[in-house]
Amino acid sequence: RARALLQQLPPQDCDEWYCPELAEEERWQLRAFSARRRREALGQGLACAVPGPCHGCPCRKCGRRLNKGDPGISASRLGDQFWHPSCFSCHFCHQPLVDLIYFQQDGRIYCGRHHAELFRPRCASCDQLIFMEECIEAEGRRWHLEHFCCLECDVPLRGQRYVMRSGRPCCRACFESLFAEPCQACGDPIGADSEGATHQGLHWHARAACFCCSLCRKPLRGQPLTCRRGRLFCSDTCSLRQGSSSSSSASDSSDSAFASAPSPDS
Repeated sequence: RARALLQQLPPQDCDEWYCPELAEEERWQLRAFSARRRREALGQGLACAVPGPCHGCPCRKCGRRLNKGDPGISASRLGDQFWHPSCFSCHFCHQPLVDLIYFQQDGRIYCGRHHAELFRPRCASCDQLIFMEECIEAEGRRWHLEHFCCLECDVPLRGQRYVMRSGRPCCRACFESLFAEPCQACGDPIGADSEGATHQGLHWHARAACFCCSLCRKPLRGQPLTCRRGRLFCSDTCSLRQGSSSSSSASDSSDSAFASAPSPDS
């Protein structure tokens, strides 16, 4: 219950004490925003038996009828409406509302988190609402200007190139030193700007010099291939010729190469 309350009613959405880095103008905006929401939208549902005059009324969410005496939830801000207890949930995330606390907007009920996000963006780093005139938008999410930093070295990334890693931005230098896969052919990391090819969990640069037959050097991008102990071959013929000159007896596998474009998160 405590975890659900923190998720549905973030304390930083209504109390400046949880937002120590806010400038004075932002503090004023937060106070005004919170007061307006409490005054115009906040309510608490009432669990009760459906009264006689409402016999047969439809549930506000699912439309199934509620009969006299059935358990129901009413919300005073939305008039003589009833919900099944399981239907009294946030319109956006569909989570049951803890302690029946809701915020209404345009006839719909929301948890506090998603009601606030109807009006203000939320920073993907600190989880606070953004009251600044400017923010950074990337990958469908938003950040305070000062919070859009590399997840590893904290270097500011505003106006810089970056790669998304686990939903957070990473500078190119950190990505290539910590996360980029090494090429099986040349050993260099496959950078954010490089095209890569993947087969059986191994990685190559997609360029012809790296992703090619180990024997005849034929480029393999988009072509059928055979893999023997991490080495690529364009055909069984090349694989067998190589095998006949080697003492290894590893089993073969055949497939088509998968070539990937530069990281879509870059």
